[in-house]
Amino acid sequence: MILREDAGMSGRRERKKLATRAAVREAALRLAARHGVEKVTVEQIAAEADIALRTFFNYFSSKEEAVVATLAAGAEELIAEFRARPRTEPVLRALREAVLVVMAHGDAGRRDHLEALHLIRRAPSLVPQQLAVLAAQEKALAEAIAERLDQDADDIYPMLCAATVMTALRVVFNRWLDRAVESTDLPSMTALREEVDEAITELAAGLDRPGRAR
Repeated sequence: MILREDAGMSGRRERKKLATRAAVREAALRLAARHGVEKVTVEQIAAEADIALRTFFNYFSSKEEAVVATLAAGAEELIAEFRARPRTEPVLRALREAVLVVMAHGDAGRRDHLEALHLIRRAPSLVPQQLAVLAAQEKALAEAIAERLDQDADDIYPMLCAATVMTALRVVFNRWLDRAVESTDLPSMTALREEVDEAITELAAGLDRPGRAR
């Protein structure tokens, strides 16, 4: 009975930590989008998330890390969905299905992700944090792919597959952002999902194509 109660308390603490981290991440993104990263302080983010300043530093080392954390959260959800796919599915099909499931979970998460990418374009100070997040994402995805195939995470296929898929997603999101800048109307999320689907399908079909005779 005591062990069960301890486990319940541990579970509640973990959920609270995750909720606090999400609140800080969302507050940082919200304030940065409203005022610009340079004009936002850690103190303002803590106040917006209704936490003490010292609590902020329990979760993030800087405001830049907090703003970019939305990208990491999206990747964590993608990898979790990928791990949940049937082991009999080919890797790229499983990744395609995982991406589409994540994108179907709601507009708020997708828009936060795209907002973070948009902010990175406007704020060079966020680029180092973005690069760190991208490296961690690729490593975690490579480990999940290797586990699925009973390979080592440093084998070339898991690493190459993870890097290629993450790059394909960045290409699609950047194309979406380019159209958003050029138009007064945001491109539809349906179109974004279709392009993600198309990009991963292209990878699965193979990138090598013959040249055209002149």
